[in-house]
Amino acid sequence: MATAQHEAGMAEGPATFEKVWEMFQEIGRKQAETARGLEETARGLEDMKEKEARTERLIEENWRYIEETGRQMRETDKRVGALTNRYGEIAEHMIVPNLVSSFNALGYTFDKTNHGTKVEDFEHGIFTEADAFLENGDCVMVVEIKTYLRIDHIDDHVKRMEKFRARADLHNDKRKYYGAIAGLLMSDSEKTYALKKGFYVLEPVGETFTITTPQSPGAPKAW
Repeated sequence: MATAQHEAGMAEGPATFEKVWEMFQEIGRKQAETARGLEETARGLEDMKEKEARTERLIEENWRYIEETGRQMRETDKRVGALTNRYGEIAEHMIVPNLVSSFNALGYTFDKTNHGTKVEDFEHGIFTEADAFLENGDCVMVVEIKTYLRIDHIDDHVKRMEKFRARADLHNDKRKYYGAIAGLLMSDSEKTYALKKGFYVLEPVGETFTITTPQSPGAPKAW
């Protein structure tokens, strides 16, 4: 082995100044390339840190914006809710006092009105309430009043009528139960839907209201 290495060294020849200088130059170039690589890596790390810092600032700013937006939405919901409740009170004060005379003009003979009738039958699990409850010895009119009438309000009133009917049966109340629904604002589709369900539809006109009678077969529906 030693002989082979000696022969290889002899083949390369003696180390001259030019070879040594070329070797140092090559080492210098490699060191310079390494240094540039390290500088680029350092700059990349700085860029990453700067981007991370910007991202964190954006996240913080967005979070503050989300919190502020949520606060404003909650405040708006409170104001809208208060305004809606106020409209509901106005609707009830417009409609309830004239219910008996208006329905009696359609052929009924109601002699009693209850405002805010509530049923809490814990024994049979029946819980419901009505904005107005008109009655006599033959029939009952259950009236629901909404500010903005929606389809789900009408469906809820159907369920309400079923509950009142169930409670009446438990107390041997043989009277017919009719339903009416009022809305300060409603579309034609909601009005049509309510009429198809067999409800009287009440709409405010000026300081009073009109009553539309359902015309489908078997209407108005009696529960």
